Amino acid sequence: MEAELLALATAGATALVQQMATDGWTSVRDRVTGFLTGRGAATAEAVEADLESGRAELTAAQGADGEETGARTVEDLRTEWRNRLRRTLLADPEAAAELRALLAELTPAQPDRRPGDVHNTVSGGTVHGPLVQARDIGRLDLGPGGRS
Repeated sequence: MEAELLALATAGATALVQQMATDGWTSVRDRVTGFLTGRGAATAEAVEADLESGRAELTAAQGADGEETGARTVEDLRTEWRNRLRRTLLADPEAAAELRALLAELTPAQPDRRPGDVHNTVSGGTVHGPLVQARDIGRLDLGPGGRS
C-alpha cells in the first residue's frame, strides 16, 4: 500500500512542479491548497505561501544561466512536494482518490497510440544512404554526412 501511495505522491509532485511554470498556476495553486488544507496539514495561507515560494524558486532558476541549476531546482521541488504529499496520504489514505482526481485534471490526456500496420515499399534502384522504415520516429540522428 505504501508503494502505491509513494507512486501517487510522486506523480502528484511531478504534475505540481510542471504546473508551476504555466499560465494556469493560480487555479492549480488554489486546488492544491484546498487539497492539503482539507487534510489539516496546515493553514491555507501557509500552504499557499509554500507553493508560491516554490514557484518563485523555479522561475528564478529557469532565468539563471545553466541548465543544471534549473534541473536541480526542479528535482528539489519534486522531492519536497512528493514527501509532503506522501505524508498527507499516509495520514489520510482516503485522500488518494481526491489526489487521483486532481491529477486527472492537471495531466493532459495522452492521445491513443494504437499499433497499426506499416507497409513500406522501396523501389527505383540502389539506395546509397541510410534507409529508415518505421511507423513513428521521434528523433533520428544519422551522424555526419547522413551516415550512421
